[in-house]
Amino acid sequence: MSTADPPRWPSIAKDAGAFKRSPNLADPAATREGFRWSDARGWLDGLPGGAGLNIAHEAVDRHQRQGRGTRTALRWIGKSGQRRDFSYADLSAATSRFANALASLGLGAGDGVFLLMGRLPELYAAMLGALKARSVVTPLFSAFGPEPIATRCEMGDARLIVTTPELYQRKLRALRERLPRLSHVVLVGEAPAALLEDTGVHSWASLVDSQPDTWTIPPTPPESPSLLHFTSGTTGRPKGAQHVHEAVLAHAMTGRYALDLHDDDVYWCTADPGWVTGTSYGIIAPLVCGVTSIVVEAEFDAATWYEVLERERVSVWYTAPTAIRMMMRLGTAPLAGRDLSALRFMASVGEPLNPEAVVWGQQAFGLPFHDNWWQTETGGIMIANVPALDIKPGSMGQPLPGVTAAIVQRGADGHMHPVGPGIDGELALKTPWPSMMRGYLNEQARYDKCFDGAWYLSGDLARRDEDGYYWFVGRADDVIKSAGHLIAPFEVESALIEHPAVAEAGVIGIPDDTVGEVVKAFVALKPGFEPGEALMRELLGHARKRLGAAVAPKSIEFRANLPKTRSGKIMRRLLKARELGLPEGDLSTLESDEKK
Repeated sequence: MSTADPPRWPSIAKDAGAFKRSPNLADPAATREGFRWSDARGWLDGLPGGAGLNIAHEAVDRHQRQGRGTRTALRWIGKSGQRRDFSYADLSAATSRFANALASLGLGAGDGVFLLMGRLPELYAAMLGALKARSVVTPLFSAFGPEPIATRCEMGDARLIVTTPELYQRKLRALRERLPRLSHVVLVGEAPAALLEDTGVHSWASLVDSQPDTWTIPPTPPESPSLLHFTSGTTGRPKGAQHVHEAVLAHAMTGRYALDLHDDDVYWCTADPGWVTGTSYGIIAPLVCGVTSIVVEAEFDAATWYEVLERERVSVWYTAPTAIRMMMRLGTAPLAGRDLSALRFMASVGEPLNPEAVVWGQQAFGLPFHDNWWQTETGGIMIANVPALDIKPGSMGQPLPGVTAAIVQRGADGHMHPVGPGIDGELALKTPWPSMMRGYLNEQARYDKCFDGAWYLSGDLARRDEDGYYWFVGRADDVIKSAGHLIAPFEVESALIEHPAVAEAGVIGIPDDTVGEVVKAFVALKPGFEPGEALMRELLGHARKRLGAAVAPKSIEFRANLPKTRSGKIMRRLLKARELGLPEGDLSTLESDEKK
């Protein structure tokens, strides 16, 4: 996503090294005019005998059926440098084994299969194998603490979870009594015998590896549930965005047009598979497009990343602004002498991409980073800077084929109406499109509020310029975006309040040059407790244990009282305004808005 600053940076011309081959979307305007979603359906196979549309079939088995089974689908690079290649035929067999394993446990269509692990090969086999079995897959971020894991498992009715022995021991084992519907746990890797004695715990080797290599995917109507992605809201529990198998049409289109994937590309998406980007564009879209995906188990390290780009001859790279800003802090010296000539297209996702980062990409790599916009709810990229268009640094680009976007404001009739260029409003998309969420789990009223007639209301404020480029202005709510993660203040506040010293907590995001925002908490203590360094460290440790380091606050400030509305709601926006030193007039506006 992109910043809202006026375009003070010069455009980067489309022929300034932005691509090294003819792009798939060579004429964006003409393609948008004539595109129909049935075109994307024609690129795919469909289940044999007209039995429907299944994501895993299109991502894996289709290539095997069409004679491309020997092509490398995944190249996995472990933390210790080990490398394993998996062909599309290998992946077809591995995913079938997992589908058979689910069937052997009596699980299948509609059952919740959760994944809690890092970038291990088994994660990819489990996700796609569960989709073959028509189970509903939910990936979880492995850095979550026990409470976020339990909440999501309860909401999503987890029946089976695939994880590692270490994560099971630290985060899941103590939750089993709280999760009576979680019947089975599959442990990847060598597990201590004591863990395997727990009820319903299986080793991957004993349960999965012995299964048959073939599986017949049952009939899958396009509207069959496929993925359940949790995304944080401003209040209450996380929202469970429900997606269907028809979403694969959008994965195919956006992989081809937004990421410009060609058959012979070597592609690397650095997103964690626990988030929607790591699922849609780290797993599904590249496999549907038939390319070779690089999977790097280790977390960010600039030197390692540059080595991967060079050694693996990566041609298309999809990463996050946080990582780009970390690389910018190191300058271009670490790139000296690197042969990155294979690299032809770079894109960014997850949070606003500063104009400086786009330009720095041009300086450091000879290529700009192409920003794009989408949400968990949209299921796929909706607006993008594509190779055949000039880049306006700071803009998130133009709508893709099949996507109708507008900036809307509420009119006198109470409904949303499009406004012209240069006017701020809410970014809206005209429904339907294939990857659009079909609901929020058990929250129909909350889902209905996302729509006004035919418009999906994104909750993001934006503007459109005269050339049809869209510019991100800000969130309509106060979700914190840190290093690409969406963090709900309420979830962090709830964990802090569990501590016996805490009476009230208010949580905000503070701008940060590296990760976008860092989480800061304001805490009011109960009588008998005194603020101090020792208590602050204790509260920070408590929050990290409950929530995980990625979600917990990085700093805490003690306050005698927290600002509230008359109804008792803590005014986070007022806390943030005062923290950032906004003028008094802005504070009164924030206060009145918070009371609505």
